[in-house]
Amino acid sequence: MSMGKFKKYLSVVAVLAAVALVVTGCGASTTTTTGGGTSTGPVSVTIGIGAPITQGATALGLGMERGAKLAITDMNASAEAKAAGITFTSTTGDDQGDPKTGVNVANQFASNPNLVGVMGHLNSGVSIPASAVYSRANIVMISPASTNPALTLQGLKNVFRVCTIDSVQGPAAADRATGDLGKKAVFIVDDSTPYGTGLADEFGKEFTAKGGKVLGREKTGDKDTDFKALVTKIKATNPDLVYYGGVYNAGALLSKQLKDGGVKVPMMGGDGLYDGQYIKLAGAANAEGDFATSVGLPLAQLPAGEKFTTEFKAAYPNDEIAAYDAYSYDAATVIMKAVLVAAGKVTAAKVTSPEGRAAIISAVAATNYTGITGAIAFDAKGDTTNKAITLYVVKGGVWIPFVK
Repeated sequence: MSMGKFKKYLSVVAVLAAVALVVTGCGASTTTTTGGGTSTGPVSVTIGIGAPITQGATALGLGMERGAKLAITDMNASAEAKAAGITFTSTTGDDQGDPKTGVNVANQFASNPNLVGVMGHLNSGVSIPASAVYSRANIVMISPASTNPALTLQGLKNVFRVCTIDSVQGPAAADRATGDLGKKAVFIVDDSTPYGTGLADEFGKEFTAKGGKVLGREKTGDKDTDFKALVTKIKATNPDLVYYGGVYNAGALLSKQLKDGGVKVPMMGGDGLYDGQYIKLAGAANAEGDFATSVGLPLAQLPAGEKFTTEFKAAYPNDEIAAYDAYSYDAATVIMKAVLVAAGKVTAAKVTSPEGRAAIISAVAATNYTGITGAIAFDAKGDTTNKAITLYVVKGGVWIPFVK
């Protein structure tokens, strides 16, 4: 190349370099590092949703996912999130209501460097082992539905729940059974899970303490479908109530087979039965008169219940509100509010760092918030201080609050 051509080449390179600098300065998109670096733009962080989506109590699990996603949409539109420069996304882990699968989901969540917390799980038998994984990763977990007391008796500082516990729910059911319903003799069945066993234990203790008689106690599996031999055994004891500790998918089949087998007495259970799928699977005629307790108050009795119902119907016109949709909304909101508090202490870019995750846990522990489900605060164990329980009955093919 001649000297003249070489000089011309250098001149062209210089011009192109100058143009590149101008373009970069005016129109380049910024990148964000949320693991502890500095941020030059909005920070996007992730909420994990752990629930049974394809197997198990899927009606409740899908409801949890809907509730959490609705909360994320609302928070992203809020002035407080925009002011903090944080946007929230979600990732769903299908735990299938199975402890081993739940631990796999927990490990996947824990390996996500952008995760700020987990809204989950449904089943106590999943939440308990999964919570240990989150504890090791210092990730906050808030369950909207796991009611077994053992979850928060582990002493893990990262574990919370917005639902009350079975040592409240079980005795409340027994008090209503012996008091308002006048039941004197019960046969108790549980599905062998931590949830079902614990709830049935608590019910049985209080039922006996109130002067009732427990005629028998049997254990089944949470995936059982054939209860004919058990129905024969129950029928021989002549109870005036059957109590079932478990979830609707198996519980509904037990109710149906009880009625088909000539045991014409109500079945009662806990929040695991409180879903429209229970009535559908059992058959409306078989489910009629059955009872279920559930945590909290009916949406219609809550100050924000009507607003939530209106917003839910706009977002999900083809779905019904399940038992834990509103609790999942609140659990996700508590996590996100804690993230915003933590961002004010460690900067938005560092909320997923070890320092940030510790700040999130501290902020959740200090929660004092009125959500869709009412006042939300936590005791030293991580349990909600809201102990409300409602008794529902199937009437005319739907669950309604029981009024004596």
